[in-house]
Amino acid sequence: MNIVYSSNNKFAEILGVSLVSLYENNTNYKKIDVYVIDENISEENKDKLQSISSNYNRSPIKWLHCPNLNNLLNLNIATDRGSLSQFSRLMMGSLLPNEVDRVLSLDCDIVINKSLHDLWSTDLKGNTVAALSDCFSKYYRENIGLTAEAIMFNPGVFLVDLNKWRADNVENKLLSYLKEKKGIVQQSDLGVLNHVLSADCFVIDPKYNAVTIFFDFNYQEMLTYRRPPSQYYSEEIIREATNHPYIIHYTSSFLSKRPWMKGCNHRYVYKWLFYKDLTPWVDTPLWSDNRNKLKLFCYFLAKLLPRKALIFVASIFQVYLRPLKNRIEF
Repeated sequence: MNIVYSSNNKFAEILGVSLVSLYENNTNYKKIDVYVIDENISEENKDKLQSISSNYNRSPIKWLHCPNLNNLLNLNIATDRGSLSQFSRLMMGSLLPNEVDRVLSLDCDIVINKSLHDLWSTDLKGNTVAALSDCFSKYYRENIGLTAEAIMFNPGVFLVDLNKWRADNVENKLLSYLKEKKGIVQQSDLGVLNHVLSADCFVIDPKYNAVTIFFDFNYQEMLTYRRPPSQYYSEEIIREATNHPYIIHYTSSFLSKRPWMKGCNHRYVYKWLFYKDLTPWVDTPLWSDNRNKLKLFCYFLAKLLPRKALIFVASIFQVYLRPLKNRIEF
């Protein structure tokens, strides 16, 4: 099984937690090759990450240099979802060795809760990638050139047929779109990937990418808040994903903190903390809340408003105002 992460130095600890959970829950695999696209991870943190692989008697991590796309494309790329390292997944076809023909790309902020065998073995039905259908309104889709009912996927858990990716020149298409947009695309790399691969994506079960929105809202609240297309997952499927997740993805949310922050109330925060205690960062304190002032204000407001009023106000912002703001900016 081939796994690829992208990380900068700040998220090395978060990557370490994910790596431990990967090894702990996939003992059925004799060989797991882990590649890390490295954006200036310190030698000290690299040694800590490498020690995790060694402790589990796994192959050493293979480090891949993170290309500077700003220099490569002569752009100033807008990174509204983190660091420039996230864009490196656009180049996984050329960064990974030619003999790697299938790879599972994972965000650092996930915990693997069960064996990935069934996900890794997924038949892509002729598609290039497989991912979670994300819960966004039609206006987000329109902003990146998609139809109202098109798949808009979350690449935090991203299974890729690299043979087809390379044969179809996907990398060139992604970088061409990024350059056409002068480096400014709604939701950064997520927007670029969806623009090119939306029609070439096999939709996976949400149990393989149980994002925070599934936990912060009940099903009807989520539909009101995000207004996804009509063919979105059923309530039963989402409930099964939250009760028995294979991969827990601790995405950001205005209603909750992330598990490495003090005061996180996520249903599965204890799992993240459990794996943290198995890393070289066991004695590292949790982070203070580092969200910007707007997100902190929304979090504070959410504690004061009645639930129905909160969902209504949040939906206006999420469904209409945010994509309008994105359209003006991007």
